[in-house]
Amino acid sequence: MKKILDILVRGILKENPVLIMMIGLCPFLACSTTARDAVGMGIAATFVLTCSNVLISLIRKIIPHNIRIPIFIVVIATFTTIVDYLIKAYFPLLSESLGVFIPLIVVNCIILARAEAFASKNNVFYSFVDGIGMGGGFFLAIVILGIIREFLGSGSIFGSKEFFSTPAVIMILPPGGFLVAGVVITITKYIENKLKKTSKIISNLPSACEKCILKSKCIEEKL
Repeated sequence: MKKILDILVRGILKENPVLIMMIGLCPFLACSTTARDAVGMGIAATFVLTCSNVLISLIRKIIPHNIRIPIFIVVIATFTTIVDYLIKAYFPLLSESLGVFIPLIVVNCIILARAEAFASKNNVFYSFVDGIGMGGGFFLAIVILGIIREFLGSGSIFGSKEFFSTPAVIMILPPGGFLVAGVVITITKYIENKLKKTSKIISNLPSACEKCILKSKCIEEKL
């Protein structure tokens, strides 16, 4: 159970593919002009990532090492095609809005990276959990960015009634995407560094401090 939680937390927080590892930034920026588009891309990418991880883990022992990358790409392309057709069939407006970025999931470096670094080396269940964790991390990041950009740039959230009449339209344009993404990533990095520093301080505290009622005060002073 602990390992499962570690894998999930790693993907969502500790090694968030976008906010911490800084990969998969193209769809992160391009598909976050509205919260609706962000949710659609987040779900699509998570589906492809999870299914690819599971299948690659299943066949990892029979994949020739020298041609593993082309095989990974074929697997990823298969699930990308499936999700592309599903969105076109059931969510045509979303498909039109996301455009070419759904087919481009096949070259999303997050998915290929997890196939190579994790799914090809671990069992099916752990690979499934890793897909959910990493996909969840990407989903969380892109939806947060989409909500912020839509709110500031259109004055609405998920297409709801406008909260104010003079939004900053630049926020739904490429420059606004880079600006908001930079702020979100900076805040995430700041929190990450604080948590690392706190963890280091706690690990270096004397054992006598474990039950001390002033433990939290000591940590605050060291920070």
